[in-house]
Amino acid sequence: MKFKSVACVLAMLGFVAPAVAQEPVKIGFITTLSGPGGYLGQDIRDAFQLAIKAEGGKLGGVPVQLVVEDDGLKPGQAKQIAERMMKTDGIKLFTGTVFSNVASAVVPDIVDNGALFVSPNAGPSNLAGKECHKNYFVMSWLTDTMQGSAGQNATSLGYKRAFVLAPNYTAGKDAIEGFKRFFKGQVIGEVYTRLDQTDYAAEMAQIRAAKPDVVFHFHPGGLGIAFMRQYQQAGLVGAIPMVLAEPSMDHVLLKTIGEGSLGTDVSGAWNTDLDNPVNKAFVEAFTKAYGRTPTMYAAQGYDTAIAIASALKAVNGKVDNVEGFRQAMLKADFQTTRGAFKFGKNQHPVQDWYAMKVEKDASGNIVLKTREKILTAYGDPYAADCKL
Repeated sequence: MKFKSVACVLAMLGFVAPAVAQEPVKIGFITTLSGPGGYLGQDIRDAFQLAIKAEGGKLGGVPVQLVVEDDGLKPGQAKQIAERMMKTDGIKLFTGTVFSNVASAVVPDIVDNGALFVSPNAGPSNLAGKECHKNYFVMSWLTDTMQGSAGQNATSLGYKRAFVLAPNYTAGKDAIEGFKRFFKGQVIGEVYTRLDQTDYAAEMAQIRAAKPDVVFHFHPGGLGIAFMRQYQQAGLVGAIPMVLAEPSMDHVLLKTIGEGSLGTDVSGAWNTDLDNPVNKAFVEAFTKAYGRTPTMYAAQGYDTAIAIASALKAVNGKVDNVEGFRQAMLKADFQTTRGAFKFGKNQHPVQDWYAMKVEKDASGNIVLKTREKILTAYGDPYAADCKL
C-alpha cells in the first residue's frame, strides 16, 4: 500500500487551513550547520522546511518565514544571533538548536525576554528541573535520558562491567550520568574527551587495558565517526562489544562506518522502521526530497514543526499570545514520527524507548533494526524539581 504524502498527513491532522492574508510569522532558527556536527543541524533544518513546503509555506495554516542562522557551535555567537533576532527582527518564536552548551547559553535570554523556544534536539538537564521555564519546550529528549536508555539496554543484555567515554561538556557529563543511572553493573573506567578531539589512540589503549564487558561512548556527529573508525583500526570491533544511544550511531554514522558497525546494540526513541502513518510518510517524503535517509535529528525537526503548527493554528498565528501558544503545546494535539508522545510537568517529552541493532537486511544493506521496546512512556528524573 502506498503511504500518504506528507501534505495528506498534515491535512489529516487538521493543520491545513483556508488561506488567510496575513504577514508571515518569523521563526528564528539558530542551529549548527558547519563543522563536524553540521549535518545534525542540516537534517533538522531540512525536515522542518519539508513540513513548511508541504503546507505551501505555512504551518498550521499560518504563513511562516524561517530565519536560519549558523551558530558554528559557539555559545557566544548563538547569543549574539538571538539578541539580534529579538531586537532587530522582532522574532518571538525560536527553534533549531542542536548542542546543549549552545542551548544553555541562548534559552535563558530568549525566554526571559518573553519569547518562546521549542527545542528540536538540545536538552540540557539544568533547564529541565529548577531552571525550567513556561516558555521553553523540548521536543526531543534529555541527553541523560537518551543515554540512560543505553544503560537500560546494557543491563537488559546482561553486561556487568562497562567502560564509558564522552566529551567534556554539558551533554557529555549528562550522558555519562544518564548511563550510570540505568546501568546496574559496574563502571570500571570513566573518561572525558575534548569536544574538538580527533585522535583517540590513548583512549583505545585504556579500553584495551581495562578489558570491560562492554563500551559505552557518546560522541555525536563527526566525533563519532572518528571514534568508531579508530575503534575498528585498534582491533576492538568484535573483541569488546558496544552499547550506544542513537546519537552515537545515527543513520549518517551507520552509512559512513559501514561493516565496522555491524552487531552494535543501539537505543533511541525513533527509527526509520517505526510503524506509524506519520513516520512512514515522513521517511518516504524526506528520502525523496533530499536523496538521503533521515536521521533521528531530521525526525525531531519534523516533529518540532508539527508541534509548532498545532500551536500556531490554535492562536491564529498570534505568537504574542504566549499563554495561548503554551496551552496549545501542552495539549500535544499532534501525532509525531515516534508515535505516542506527551509533555511532562517540565514540558519535556514522555515517550517510549527502543532497543535496536545494526545488522544486514535481506538485500545485504546495513540497517538499524528495531528489536523491542525497553521503556514505556518514560519522562525524566528532573521533572519533579520543575515548579511549573
